[in-house]
Amino acid sequence: MSLLEIHNLSLSIHSVGILKNVSLSVEPGQIVAVTGESGSGKSMTALAVMQLLPNGARTSGALRLDGQDLLGLPEAEMCALRGAAIGMVFQEPMTALNPVQTIGAQVMETILIHKAMPPDQAEARAREVLTRVGLPPEKFPLDRYPHELSGGQRQRVVIAMAIALRPRLLIADEPTTALDVTTQAQILDLLKGLVTEYGMGLLMITHDLAVVAGMADRIVVMRNGEVVEAGPTGHLLTNMRHPYTRMLFEASNHQVELPATVAPAPLLSVSDVVRDYRLPRTRLFEKPGHHRAVDHVSFTLNRGERLGLVGESGCGKSTLTRAILGLEEVQGGQILLDGQPVFTGHKPNLAVRRKMQVVFQDPFGSFNPRHRVARLITEPFHLLETPPTGTERQDRIAEMLTAVGLSPDDAGKYIHEFSGGQRQRIAIARALIIRPELILFDEAVSALDVSVRAQILDLLAELCAVYDLTYLFISHDLSVVRTITDRVMVMQAGKIVEQGETEAVFADPKHPYTRALLAAAPRLPEIGQGAA
Repeated sequence: MSLLEIHNLSLSIHSVGILKNVSLSVEPGQIVAVTGESGSGKSMTALAVMQLLPNGARTSGALRLDGQDLLGLPEAEMCALRGAAIGMVFQEPMTALNPVQTIGAQVMETILIHKAMPPDQAEARAREVLTRVGLPPEKFPLDRYPHELSGGQRQRVVIAMAIALRPRLLIADEPTTALDVTTQAQILDLLKGLVTEYGMGLLMITHDLAVVAGMADRIVVMRNGEVVEAGPTGHLLTNMRHPYTRMLFEASNHQVELPATVAPAPLLSVSDVVRDYRLPRTRLFEKPGHHRAVDHVSFTLNRGERLGLVGESGCGKSTLTRAILGLEEVQGGQILLDGQPVFTGHKPNLAVRRKMQVVFQDPFGSFNPRHRVARLITEPFHLLETPPTGTERQDRIAEMLTAVGLSPDDAGKYIHEFSGGQRQRIAIARALIIRPELILFDEAVSALDVSVRAQILDLLAELCAVYDLTYLFISHDLSVVRTITDRVMVMQAGKIVEQGETEAVFADPKHPYTRALLAAAPRLPEIGQGAA
């Protein structure tokens, strides 16, 4: 008997079909990965196992945990299983955690709700599991709050909550999507170690085939709510039979052809820049300390050039980005755009700021959901001394939407009417609409599945040729940086430790940290003859 058995599971919500005859199983001590694009039904399968489906959901088929039917289980009995027999790790730890509760209280909550042990023993268990996930209380006290931790540390807290009662089945829904490669490798090693140590089954939901290749015992490929292919990892990756599986593989290894760069002409100059943050006092009357987020950073970015910036979370990438955009004043050095300072005195130079735009990671969170696309993408017009009006404004909107592969008719829609990839296209249209001299892409494709990511990268290559783009591409995804940049900089602890032509740095890294980043990045195996 399997630990988890799903047989011909079908799901509809308000009569709209979501899942169709999904079948898979998970054995104790086994890792099964469910992969596919956004909307393929991966997460809904996981939510069906947890019985956390929305109102209007109707299910049929069989869904059993250790032989117990979950589909017909009353909610009170299902509550007794959640957290105790089935644990779940969600994708975004900051959303999954309560910002006003300490990490210790949140790990203890699961234990106390299930009345598994008295409070003093629950605290001891919380210390134990936090230590197990790499957050020993002597370094990470139980009275810390989520905002005091990094993204990877918060994800470890979520894992600690999920394993506090040592469930038989652990479900991890995109647990490493927003993490840098070294943190991602640590979280994956942690999950594998927990499976081995506790003998639990792990159902892992992910769109990252490279993660799947090095992690899972079995792979289940889903598309449009159906399982299109399944099998042992090694066999499936070397004997792909379904065209969709091959498409996912090819999208994961997607290569972009960038147009040749023009002759060097400096556009952005960053010289010996320092950015410090004041740390809170730990004792009364104590002199506050400082944290140096950016430590004497210098580089230039030429017109028409595509420059990448990589490094772990907390290395200073985002701080440097905000400084370049004129959103944070630096304590030392200078930033010039086209020869003009980003800051004059202690105030941002607005004449320079209007020459730059940024595309953020979250294509939904960066838009006001109450406004239509036409208003959203013309927001940068307020930076112009004489913004276009009337027919000129409408023509500019139509031109930008067409340039990013959308229709001018989309101008009248709301942002919730678009997919994640379409939203990111709209974000790019907003960045381009005032013809900036420099665009900063801050993790702009990290939240997208592999095929949509490939489309966006191809779009950027096309826009480079048409608009002669100059951009700084900040990302933790080394494979993306390798395909979309001419040069790359590697940042560690606020310093640029290596920089050079992208292919040269990736092929022959000189700095130990660069080598460590490349070693931690997951890789797909070569496609075997059976995949042809």
